[in-house]
Amino acid sequence: MNLEQARINMIEQQIRTWDVLDQQVLQTLVAVRREAFVPTAYQSLAFVDTEIPLPGGENMLSPKMEARLLQEADIGDHESVLEIGAGSGYMAALLAHHARHVTTIEILPELKLLAESNLANYGVANVNVELGNGAHGWPGSGSRAAPWDVITISGALPVLPKAFLEQMRIGGRLLAVLGEAPVMSACLFTRTKDDAWDKRVLFETCITLLHDAETPTSFHF
Repeated sequence: MNLEQARINMIEQQIRTWDVLDQQVLQTLVAVRREAFVPTAYQSLAFVDTEIPLPGGENMLSPKMEARLLQEADIGDHESVLEIGAGSGYMAALLAHHARHVTTIEILPELKLLAESNLANYGVANVNVELGNGAHGWPGSGSRAAPWDVITISGALPVLPKAFLEQMRIGGRLLAVLGEAPVMSACLFTRTKDDAWDKRVLFETCITLLHDAETPTSFHF
């Protein structure tokens, strides 16, 4: 496989056609090599428009989904990011390319180890991977604590727990896929003041549910 040609094809045929046109984002997709975070058994799928299986029944998001979420997050190099669902560490590596620091939370021990190993092998120094259940928010501690500038959730939620909204900084953004299969919506929330949030629906999609996601009887924005 000609990796560089496959990467270019992915960007031109999948990413750009999904309205990902930000040059910094496109450059990040070249700089952070996706194949370095794909399990060996699925290397042939590294640039294919599909989710890739991970240990524990989890999946890497499709390339176009990762790119679109990265673009919508619009991260500045002074900002701190919380990611829920570390997976293979690839999305954290993309986020870290733009952010000051990324904290990524993983509920499965085998995926925490995988993400840590991949990030370390790739030389990503501004990400810490924590073991825990982030489905209901993550306050963090010390210098790596809420309020967060950006929150991304790498699995679907039937509803968005209120804790996430409260853990955003004013001006902060949150990206989440909400709903239940087969119809889910990728949404961007922006905190406009202490008690107000703006919600924008970006596109329709369907991805794997986050572990221990809240049920629709809980808080609904």
